[in-house]
Amino acid sequence: MKKKSKFKFNISFPGFKFQKSIGIDLGTANTLVYDKQKEKIVLNEPSVVAVDRETKKVLAVGKEAKDMLGKTPDHIMAVRPLREGVIADYDITEAMIKYFIKKVFGKFNMILPEVMICVPIEVTGVEKRAVLEAAISAGAKRAYLIEEARAAALGAGIDISAPEGNMIVDIGGGSTDIAVISLGGTIVSKSIRIAGNNFDEDIIKYIKRRHNLLIGEKTAEEIKIKIGTAIPLEEDETMIIKGRDLMTGLPKPLEISSSEVLDAIKDSLDAIVTSVKQVLEKTPPELSADIVDKGIVMAGGGSMIRNFPELLAKNTLLNVVLAENALESVVLGAGLALDKLDVLRKIEKAER
Repeated sequence: MKKKSKFKFNISFPGFKFQKSIGIDLGTANTLVYDKQKEKIVLNEPSVVAVDRETKKVLAVGKEAKDMLGKTPDHIMAVRPLREGVIADYDITEAMIKYFIKKVFGKFNMILPEVMICVPIEVTGVEKRAVLEAAISAGAKRAYLIEEARAAALGAGIDISAPEGNMIVDIGGGSTDIAVISLGGTIVSKSIRIAGNNFDEDIIKYIKRRHNLLIGEKTAEEIKIKIGTAIPLEEDETMIIKGRDLMTGLPKPLEISSSEVLDAIKDSLDAIVTSVKQVLEKTPPELSADIVDKGIVMAGGGSMIRNFPELLAKNTLLNVVLAENALESVVLGAGLALDKLDVLRKIEKAER
């Protein structure tokens, strides 16, 4: 009979963590990744993939692929695999997630990460399964989902577990999520497929209709960021853009003003404001009282159009503030959710 050794061996590697967890804001316009162990955002790249039309081989992902938009030869297509916040092309989305995970952890990573992915409020069960399956196929050990509005509230520093009404308006690239949250639950919500990308499309259509000039997505986005506004400015701002004249077919410069940009995006802005008012109309009285005191928090890249909070405040007669880290609120909230076991349990239970 062998004697048991009285010695116990405890081998450890200081500074080495066996658990890897990341939060992913899988956006229509950009994908952000938050590393829980490093406690910071480690990746922020466009959600664009360049693919060979014939072989379907992925040629570039992220910023490199976005630089190809509108400039590729016939055999290469630069595409956005997500539309309106959900997967439009499963295979390309899987390839994109896999690329981003490898970029964060390295090609020879032996430890599969746990992943928390943000999705719009009103995605279907089929769309949710597609996101989870894409994450697992891309190399995740385990994948969870969290509503973008709830993640945005967490990332904006709102205590969603308190018995108080908190209203969040998260305007991403493909969808706008509006929610009233209390005790960790979503009481009233609405998701519309109008957001930042619609502003870009509005600008493209307006310039084509008004000036017979054709511009691309990158130019429209630049216009939106530089001189876009949600209410008229005291002094009109202008910028010079370049495109193709539809009458002559030749390249042509054009000066466009902030008032024209407002005309272009006004209908989309109004649609978001109307949806916010509809959610407020359905909010229980006690929670409405809380919102009067606490106001509305806006998050997401689409909310960063100049004077958008002022426009919403004017139409709701409530205090409206832009989250300090509006562009990153959703992914920061996804990272915080990984630290909250109670939130994870609620999400898992809801998925069953």
